[in-house]
Order: sequence, then structure tokens, then C-alpha cells
Amino acid sequence: MNSAGHPEATARRGLELTPFRGLRYDPDRVGSLAAVTSPPYDVVVRPDGLLHLESADPHNIVRLILPQAATPDARNEQAARTLHRWTAEGVLTTDPEPGLYVYEQRDGEDLLQRGVIGAVRVSDPAEQVVLPHEDVMPHVVADRAALMRATRANLEPLLLTYRGDGGTPFTTALVERTAAQPPLLSTTTEDGFCHRLWSVTDPDTVARVRTELSHHQALIADGHHRWATYRTLRAEHPSPGPWDHGLVLLVDTARYPLRVRAIHRLLHDVPVHDALAALAGHFRVRRLESPLDESLNALAKAADAGNAFLLAGDGAFHLVDRPDPGLLARTVPTGRPEAWRTLDATVLHATLLAHVWHVPDDSAAHISYIHDTAATVEKAERDGGTAVLMHPVREEVVRELARQGVTMPRKSTSFGPKPASGLVLRALDA
Repeated sequence: MNSAGHPEATARRGLELTPFRGLRYDPDRVGSLAAVTSPPYDVVVRPDGLLHLESADPHNIVRLILPQAATPDARNEQAARTLHRWTAEGVLTTDPEPGLYVYEQRDGEDLLQRGVIGAVRVSDPAEQVVLPHEDVMPHVVADRAALMRATRANLEPLLLTYRGDGGTPFTTALVERTAAQPPLLSTTTEDGFCHRLWSVTDPDTVARVRTELSHHQALIADGHHRWATYRTLRAEHPSPGPWDHGLVLLVDTARYPLRVRAIHRLLHDVPVHDALAALAGHFRVRRLESPLDESLNALAKAADAGNAFLLAGDGAFHLVDRPDPGLLARTVPTGRPEAWRTLDATVLHATLLAHVWHVPDDSAAHISYIHDTAATVEKAERDGGTAVLMHPVREEVVRELARQGVTMPRKSTSFGPKPASGLVLRALDA
């Protein structure tokens, strides 16, 4: 046993998914379910994002996941008081039986994703059960941990993927059978996604799902900081107990492949002119006389041949590619797999940010990480900074690096669609 009373890493096999009593909005107590949901806390990117969500409904989940107050302690205390008040008033109610939840997201006819929401055992890295693929920022983990301590709740699920290959696995078949039944809730959010949720409470069915998943490992698709938070909090509390588990959505990507998108960077204090000037002699730079969509196509073509980036913020797009091999040899760390050393994110952080632009990559005062491409460009143009647009990494590269235990630079990928926050919460005292 370790110092916190947790079994050693070799004692377990694979994923352990546990049913829980979900904490959900009472639809009769809110304006609409769509009005109380939010994107995950780190995807609220538009300039008026918080205000827009807060004004959508006085009970919007953003008041819990991104509370607003003068100090971090005050924010967390406010979130805890808000959660307590909403449960006392019946705005949020606990489901009567523990269960797993089938969750569906549909975007018209183009995209359908289904998975299972449950509480997964928080495993140690050595177990290779839940595989991270990105580094995390300690201050973000500390912030999320303080919020979870204060609220004693998992407020939003992180997104895990696994490969249910070989015929039709029981869990995937159950998901599809369940989706043919009337849902617990159904709502369409303003981004056009329809969300539906079902509960699965039959003990035998839950047991079969748990047995099947115990033979699988999972990749963190979205939520590295929340997973690191789960691990931090698990180490602080005695076991067994509710902190041994964390809220997740598990998606079988053999049946429902995720979209992989890039996460872009916004350099606050570097005007485009200065960023371009610093690249002289290090990269090829070409000004593109084309709109965003066509410029992104040019980025994709250039990325097929090597490292490439698209800079914006001065009303134009600038394609940056063909880095000087000598510069890469001097700046990219050795001792890692070639697939890691040649990642765009590796070259961006190790070469461009650290050695060419001299921008700290872990300070919100200097750099922002934004999922939405157009929003990144618009904010750079408005604030006088530089948008660094990235091309997405293929999922198979991410998964293979994760299997090797190699983490990518922070915020390297954006898997989606991401689960909406606010449809089901997990209270640790339930």
C-alpha cells in the first residue's frame, strides 16, 4: 500500500467503471436544459463567453465551473455555496438509483457520437490504464483541484476513448440499444448539437459493462488537467472513498471516431510584424492573399511535407514552413521518439516559443490556448497580438505516443465533440 492507503499499481488490470447517482437539473426549475449547459471550462473562448452563458439562465453551469469573484478562494467558496443552494432548492436533484449514463451528441446528419458516462477508478501512471498524451500546467491543476475540494463534486466529465474492436462489443451494442429508447433528457444547444441522455441501472447489465471494460485501457482525448486533478485529490484522501473515482465519458472510437482538431495559440505581446521579423533565416515565410478557409488548406498541404504554421493578426495570413534543420537540431530535445521530435507542437514550443520568440508557454499573461480558429484570428486582430494556427495531429500518432508513455506538449490536440457540461454531475457526498 502507498502512503495514502491506495493499492500498488500492479494490483489492477484495466478500466474500472462504477455507477453513480447523477446530479441533474430539474427541467421544471430552469428556463431550458440548453440554457443551463456550457462547453467545458477551457473552451469558453469568445470575448463575451462568460457573460453570454451567465445571462442565458441564472442557473447556467458556468457559475459552478468558472465562478467569478475577486480571489481564487472567493471564487471556489462562491461555487460551493451556489451548488449547495441549487441542491437545497431542488434546481439540481440526485437520481434515485446509481447507474451508468448513455450519452449521445448529434450534429445534423454529419456527426454522431455515443458513449457511456460513469465514475472511473483513478489509476496510477505505471498501470497504463488511462493514457495521457499531453503535458499539463501545474497552476491549472491546482486551480481545478481547489474548485473540486470546495464543491466536493465532479462538475463535468472528461473525455476518454478506447477501441472496442472485434465484432460488436457488449457495451457498444448496449449503447445503441439504449439510444433507441425514450431518453431521460433531450436538448439542442445553440451550436446545433442535439444532446440526449439515458440511465442504465440494471445491476446485471452494469456488471457486464464493467467486466468488458476491465480488459481495456483508455486514451485521454480531452481533460488532461481534470485527470491530473483527480490524481491529486485521490492522493490526498484515504481509500476506499469517493475520491478514488472521477467522472468520465467513455467513447468507443472503433464505432464512433472522434474528430481531431488543433488548439491554436495567441501570443498577446508579440505583434505579427515582430513575429515574422524574428523568423528571418530560420523558416520560409509566405504571405497568402486568401481567406481563412483557403489559407488553412494551404497550411494542410504544407504540413504534409513538414512542420508548418499559419500566422495571423494583421489582416493577412502568413504561411511559415521549411524550418532550418540546424535550428531544429540545436533546439528540439533529443532522447524522444522521432514522431515526438517532429510534431508541430514540439517545434512550436521548443524552437519558436523558447528560442525564436522568447515567449513563456505556461503564462496566461503571454499566451492563450484557443480551440476556435476564427476566434483566435479575431482576438489577435483586435488585441494586436499574433495568432499561431496549427494543423491537427492524426489520432493514431497520438495513441501510439501515449502507448510509449511519451506526452506531447500541452494543448497539442482537441478531440471532439466534447461533452456538454451541465447534463449530469457527480456529487462526491451522494
